[in-house]
Amino acid sequence: MRDPRHDKLAEVLVRYSTKVKKGDLVSIGADPVALPLVEAVYEAVLKAGGHPFWQLKSSSLADILYEHASDEQLDYLNPVELYSDQNIDVSIGLWVDVNTKAFSRVDPAKLARRRLANAPKMKTVLNRAAEGKMRWTGTMYPTQGSAQDAEMSLAQYEKFVFEAGLLHLPDPVGAWEQIHIRQQRVCDFLSKKNELRFRAPAADKHDGTDLVVDVDNTKSIWINCSGGENFPDGEVFCGPQNANGHVNYTFPGVYNGREVEGIRLVFKDNRVVDASATKNEEFLIAMLDQDAGARTMGEIAIGTNYAIKEFSKNTLFDEKIGGTFHAACGMGYPESGSFNESALHWDMVCDLRTGGSIEADGEVFHKDGRFLDPAFPGNE
Repeated sequence: MRDPRHDKLAEVLVRYSTKVKKGDLVSIGADPVALPLVEAVYEAVLKAGGHPFWQLKSSSLADILYEHASDEQLDYLNPVELYSDQNIDVSIGLWVDVNTKAFSRVDPAKLARRRLANAPKMKTVLNRAAEGKMRWTGTMYPTQGSAQDAEMSLAQYEKFVFEAGLLHLPDPVGAWEQIHIRQQRVCDFLSKKNELRFRAPAADKHDGTDLVVDVDNTKSIWINCSGGENFPDGEVFCGPQNANGHVNYTFPGVYNGREVEGIRLVFKDNRVVDASATKNEEFLIAMLDQDAGARTMGEIAIGTNYAIKEFSKNTLFDEKIGGTFHAACGMGYPESGSFNESALHWDMVCDLRTGGSIEADGEVFHKDGRFLDPAFPGNE
């Protein structure tokens, strides 16, 4: 018998997140481990009138690739996969971490090389999405590996994942529609502003965070993330035009399964000019130096999902924690006003819940992790 939560999640992904309609060609990308959820999504797509197909992913094959592939093979762009990205109407990704540390000992140069090879695929997806020619969403399939990272049992982690998506409520779609309304008020407020200032107090002998970001309201576009392209969701973001200052990130930065602790970045004219970490600094620097756009800030965002309260070492959830902000180094989203190109897109999260604040054009509108306006998220 299928877990009823899978059917509930499939309904949200198909009916709300991607709005599958009759005739849509829908790719369901997933590792075989996620087959129960693949089946639920496949069925939901059929009921919506779409044409589903399962695009097989495999973490074990990725392990083999990095161990045995030559540079030529790492640089190869699969034309079949590119064709799929150029022609599907909807992409639903079911992300599976069987072993979250699988790439921990892979040479960072190999990881960067592979990401560069696949950059045209990512650019195709982003451009088609920005043009309204393709809808996409991705969600996490709970595994023992992810549960261990979050220091939970599998049952506890499944509860964490499904409740973060509000699937425990009688009408999750209705709940996300209400969240969209509240987050849109934040976007409307910020779309009239030109400058944000993020501050967080010092901790662990660091000098805290003081970051000024130019969000010129004629260029930066605030995006309401309410369950469309990521699920669960809960953030508002835009493409920054400039950034100056420094950030001491509260939580470890997790990328390709590798944890980097104690990250401190200094931005000048929107680029990282100094980077350090207390653990895995070499990996941090390698990722930032992989291409010309990797050191540029491509996104600035505020987390608004107050159902997520704890760090789980999974960016899908951690960047959404209500009361945090995150800045991404690397690729920007064209629809947000950032046209920065890079094979990197690394979101790093800073907690504001203990003494932090955000100002918009000099006005504090977010303090100690909470919006001051009762009509904004977290004040339901």
